[in-house]
Amino acid sequence: MNTRLPVALVALLASTLFAAEPVKPLRVALYDGPGSSGKGIPRLTELLSGRPDFTLTKVKPAEFSTVTRDRYDVVIFTGGSGSGQSKAIGEAGLKNLKTFVDEGGGYVGICAGAYLACSGFSWGAKVLDSKTVSSKWKRGVATVKMELTKEGAEILGGKTGPLDVKYANGPILMPFGDEAMPDYRPLCLFVTEVAENGTPVGIMQGSPAIAAGECGDGRVIAISPHPEQTEGLDEMVRNAVRWAGRRAPVK
Repeated sequence: MNTRLPVALVALLASTLFAAEPVKPLRVALYDGPGSSGKGIPRLTELLSGRPDFTLTKVKPAEFSTVTRDRYDVVIFTGGSGSGQSKAIGEAGLKNLKTFVDEGGGYVGICAGAYLACSGFSWGAKVLDSKTVSSKWKRGVATVKMELTKEGAEILGGKTGPLDVKYANGPILMPFGDEAMPDYRPLCLFVTEVAENGTPVGIMQGSPAIAAGECGDGRVIAISPHPEQTEGLDEMVRNAVRWAGRRAPVK
């Protein structure tokens, strides 16, 4: 008796046995508390909710101890006040945040969240080797232009040429100089600037609009402007979260 299985059946069994497991969604913790204001939280909720590649949980300051590597892959801090966010989560929250990133978690900070990432503030989370060029931060609110670097295009998407983006007093970053931390890399550079209220002129053009770095085993992205509130840049924001969570970008 012929006991050989038909070729088609063998192929079907093989494809079933060796099929790749479905990729689990990135587990994202979105900070939702004092120091975060404006449209950041609603927009990030719109961008990441209801998708198969993300699960989003809003986390209050009192719950911040739950932001651990066994529960989340990426944490996001949006616009508002970086020092206000720091004060709200407190010293224990800052320590927990640093541990989360050191142990392989991703960090995405937008505007205030980019300030919070800096090592150059006493209240900073110290997950990025950065500080601000000037203590005068109130540069103004305007639409400015930024342009992706080669690495930025690979990580954030393939858009070319200067891009319009909303800016609202985000940090003008420069290296802090912590030899124990790797240098950040600019993913996007400001092409134009706004300099109101006596802020220094000429320091914004050519500075990082978006920077990426590592802290321990984790990945960090600091975003000075507001692509999440700029038409046409939604996927750039999602790709920032994907990179922080060690996932491939969507082009």
